[in-house]
Amino acid sequence: MPTIILLRHGETQWNRQKRIQGHGDSPLTLKGIEQAKAYGRTILPLLGATRWRLVSSPLARCMQTMAILCETAGLDFAAVSHDARLKEVSTGAYSGRLKAEFPTGALGGSGRQSWFFHCPGGENHEHMVDRLSAWLQALAPDDHVIAVSHGIAGKVLRGLYVGADPDQALAEDSPQDAVFVLRDAKVQKIACQ
Repeated sequence: MPTIILLRHGETQWNRQKRIQGHGDSPLTLKGIEQAKAYGRTILPLLGATRWRLVSSPLARCMQTMAILCETAGLDFAAVSHDARLKEVSTGAYSGRLKAEFPTGALGGSGRQSWFFHCPGGENHEHMVDRLSAWLQALAPDDHVIAVSHGIAGKVLRGLYVGADPDQALAEDSPQDAVFVLRDAKVQKIACQ
């Protein structure tokens, strides 16, 4: 199985405002910039002499996180590729809206029944699983990849990597102060320095 260091983008303006992002975008906050620097410091001792491929969701918040991470860890940002399969779940018509605009309970549900898979014009769980599975299957068993993605996409990806129940995978956390090392069908969470 490939080895993947998986990170979520740093905190964004919309995260702070509790605004739904999906495929929408907003820049990192100062806290998000510091989180991206912490990612770089945290992964540096994990790199060793191995050649790592760098890949990011094409959304600007991930590319900004990757740029800062690369600068901090001494990696070549020019070598970063982007892959749309790593994007966050599309929240369709809800993208850009404040969560507070919705009635209490409207953004509920859990696992595959969670609201973010049922947004008007958005993406369902099955479609997201298909695209993230396709990305994983495209990796060679001996690949070493550093990937910057998103909260929900990261949960789904980690679940696919270990073969977890989808609802269990979606119940996991998606921190912006830790990295996940996916190796040998296991996931290790490492707190940032």
